[in-house]
Amino acid sequence: MVAVLAVVALGAAGCGGGDDAAASTAGASGSGPSGTLTVFAAASLTDVFTDLGQQLEGDHDGLTVQFNFAGSSALATQLTQGAPADVFASANGTQMSVVTGTDLADGDPTVFTSNVLRIAVPAGNPAGVTGLADFARDELALAVCAPEVPCGAAGEDVFAAAGVTPRPDTQEEDVRAALTKVELGEVDAALVYATDVAAAGDRVEGISFPEAEGVVNDYPLCTLAAAPNPEAARAFVDLVLSEEGQQALEDAGFRAP
Repeated sequence: MVAVLAVVALGAAGCGGGDDAAASTAGASGSGPSGTLTVFAAASLTDVFTDLGQQLEGDHDGLTVQFNFAGSSALATQLTQGAPADVFASANGTQMSVVTGTDLADGDPTVFTSNVLRIAVPAGNPAGVTGLADFARDELALAVCAPEVPCGAAGEDVFAAAGVTPRPDTQEEDVRAALTKVELGEVDAALVYATDVAAAGDRVEGISFPEAEGVVNDYPLCTLAAAPNPEAARAFVDLVLSEEGQQALEDAGFRAP
């Protein structure tokens, strides 16, 4: 059964010891990946990666896939501090370089998809938001991502391109937190990814803006050199890169790499 790990729990685990590593590769099946696969992935990948994880579990008896979804910068920091994981998928190359720069990646990362920003507003758009210029309106409640995470860095670029100085009320540590503010009606608008708008369904509305096309986030992923379960790590990466995996990403609103 696919599990989503709490960041605190992973942090407490520290570096995997010999017993933990052995347990993660032990499974009911004598062939193919088994045991536990741990994937650290950007929050915007929550829905599609959860589905792919369930598919991989269904294909391999004895395999359990667990995810740590969070802002890419937080995930990269956890990895450099010794958190055990098998796969890392980032929402931009900057945070992946933190991992590759400390020799934690097993080989070169592969860009597997891309994404662009959208403005998310509550259903019905009660504040009448029309574009990026509205993020400078003091009377609105506005959310963006913190600048150190990929959606926040991309947000800074689109605001600069539009000549807008935003006045956000909150800076969130991952894009799903910003989206949740909109879904709950706590803000009038948030800058999120197109895929987050799609995932929210009729709970939010999305507003496109031309500057988004000039700031495309490429998503790289890699297996990790100290992966406790390298066989399962390779199987998951292969699934993401397969025709089936790429179709799942496209269906979720992601773009081709």
